[in-house]
Amino acid sequence: MRNRLLPLLIGLMAGVLLALGFPLAASQAAAQQQRVVVDRIDDTTRFAALAQFVTARGEGTPIDSADAERLHTLRTELDRYQQLYGISAGVFYRDRAAMAAAPAGWQMPTSGELHDAYYSALLGRRAHNPEQVWPWQKRELAIASPIVRDGDVVAVVVTESPTGALRARILHGWMLLIAGELVAMAVAVLFAVRLTAWVLLPVAKLDRVTHDIATGRMASRVGASGGPPELRRLARSFNEMADNVEEVLEQQRAFVADASHQLRNPLSALLLRIELLGLELPEGHTEAESVKEEGQRLAQVLDDLLGLAVAERSGSHLAVTDIAELVRGRTNAWEASAAHDGVALRFEVPGEAGTVEGWADRVALSSALDAVLDNAIKFTPAGETVAVSVEGGPDQVAVRVADSGPGLAEDELERIGDRFWRSTRHQNVNGSGLGLSIARALLSQGGGSISYTKREPHGLEVVLTVPRRAPVPTG
Repeated sequence: MRNRLLPLLIGLMAGVLLALGFPLAASQAAAQQQRVVVDRIDDTTRFAALAQFVTARGEGTPIDSADAERLHTLRTELDRYQQLYGISAGVFYRDRAAMAAAPAGWQMPTSGELHDAYYSALLGRRAHNPEQVWPWQKRELAIASPIVRDGDVVAVVVTESPTGALRARILHGWMLLIAGELVAMAVAVLFAVRLTAWVLLPVAKLDRVTHDIATGRMASRVGASGGPPELRRLARSFNEMADNVEEVLEQQRAFVADASHQLRNPLSALLLRIELLGLELPEGHTEAESVKEEGQRLAQVLDDLLGLAVAERSGSHLAVTDIAELVRGRTNAWEASAAHDGVALRFEVPGEAGTVEGWADRVALSSALDAVLDNAIKFTPAGETVAVSVEGGPDQVAVRVADSGPGLAEDELERIGDRFWRSTRHQNVNGSGLGLSIARALLSQGGGSISYTKREPHGLEVVLTVPRRAPVPTG
């Protein structure tokens, strides 16, 4: 969920920043250009005031001394302006003839932006509103102002400005804007990360606790944490549900344990009476032996049910344990039973030191391993081998028990370990179908697990795992 929610928040914030950034960049560029336009309008207005009363039409036209002085002043101002700012400026009559221009010989073009500004001024407009200049456009900025005499436009003052400085200022402003956007984006990302972590904190804890409960650690609960009120209420509701489920399971386990215990004594008395009755029957009578055998099987089932209930209810006493030494001891203990059935039981020493430490309950791991070894020896034909090994990884220790029996089909692997389940091919083998269920319950108490895989060409490999280090408390 974090990988979906975080990009969504970041994308939304980036979209908002871009939506604000583009209009702001355009507004900034327009403001920079508007300042230049206002300056040029002021300049053209000043030149228009100088040219207002110049009536001379140029060379060959009669001119008095006052008119000549005004024309000289206008040309001097235009030349000085062009030299100082590098901006072309001129005054042109309605027929496009130049009254004065700088640089000398500058003429009105027949098309383009300057031409449009000139004709716009001839219509009496005080200033031309030029098209926006962008940093990537290398063009000139044209401004024109009309010269009005006796209510008529007699000439036009035009300026054509280079836009290099303007484009540089716009670009500099954009760089500052981009830097601000990047800083805002970094703040937005940090905010999105913190917001996502805050929102998903109860969800992450719910996920961990749900996994713990699913793997048998029924005491796990969601601790008090931050997050939205709705998710905090969900966490409290989950804890209430887990309490109710644990209480129901505890009642069920107590019932199974009590029922198994209460049935065990009458069954033992019944088996004794059957044995005494068998002594009084004539030789060759097999019914009493059959009844006795079924009674013993029922007693084994009750013992296994009681063992399962105890395994599920008992807490773990976890400690650092030499797993290799423990497995070696249990393997040695089962060698006599394996030899009686004609099965070779082999233990593979891990490494040179022969020591692999893990975090486990010695009694629980021993009992689980006993159940697995019992199954492996039981289903392995005489003359075959059961191999036991220990492997230490960075996070867990694995105990492998590989037999050479008939193995299980793929669909049977999915059901192995279920209570009372036995393969239809092995119904004639003694057992209650609870041994591996007990092993799983014992391992799960300490954060361990049990898994099953097929061996080639035949057989079954059972892997018991325990943590390498102490489990981190949840909540």
